[in-house]
Amino acid sequence: MDMRDMIVYAIGDVHGCHDELSALEQKIELDAQQFLGRKIIIMLGDYIDRGPHSRRVVDHLLAPPPRGFQRVCLVGNHEVALLLYLDGHLSRETWLGYGGRETLFSYGVDPDRLISLYGSSAEADARIREAIPDSHVDFLRTLPAMVCSDQFVFVHAGIRPGIALEAQDEGDLLNIREEFFEAAHQLDRWVVHGHTIVDVPTLDGRRLDIDTGAFQTGRLTALRIVGKYGRLLSSRD
Repeated sequence: MDMRDMIVYAIGDVHGCHDELSALEQKIELDAQQFLGRKIIIMLGDYIDRGPHSRRVVDHLLAPPPRGFQRVCLVGNHEVALLLYLDGHLSRETWLGYGGRETLFSYGVDPDRLISLYGSSAEADARIREAIPDSHVDFLRTLPAMVCSDQFVFVHAGIRPGIALEAQDEGDLLNIREEFFEAAHQLDRWVVHGHTIVDVPTLDGRRLDIDTGAFQTGRLTALRIVGKYGRLLSSRD
């Protein structure tokens, strides 16, 4: 991605927090008024699970972005987990424990009641699959895992050190932690990511984690990048 003359706003893990996302986007729109040039919002993945409004968040991301902005949505490990469940590669119990229970509630499904009616049967899974619109599933299947420029990498969890960007494994991009953190000072680009909750986003070498645990704290965080300068914005400031 060519980021020259572009104002970038990266947004951390939403996890079903629609109100916080709407509030943060309003702040981004106001903040961006001071800048000319192209403007883009990069969502860092994990739109569903844990928080109360996964369906509304996906509907929001399917709608046009704020006026004057482009929007790129990256995939997170929670979107992949939902798709694995829907495709029969992850058990219902594992997915529900991963945060899927809250996601199903947002689609009007009480998984406990469903299972009591149908038992642990294929019928219960079929009812769950019917509850999630095809447009939502199709959207989640199309999400890229990474966006990069000459200076920056935007990704859900991080990158594996010593591996070229084009050779990165998607499992690492969506799940890596320790190996990435330990090599933060050896990175050749600035990496903006989420996945691991932090109280306050703090630059560590050449990485910045902006997942402030919105579903727990009510604080959804964005990083604005103009040239080589960054500034944090929060849904709750």
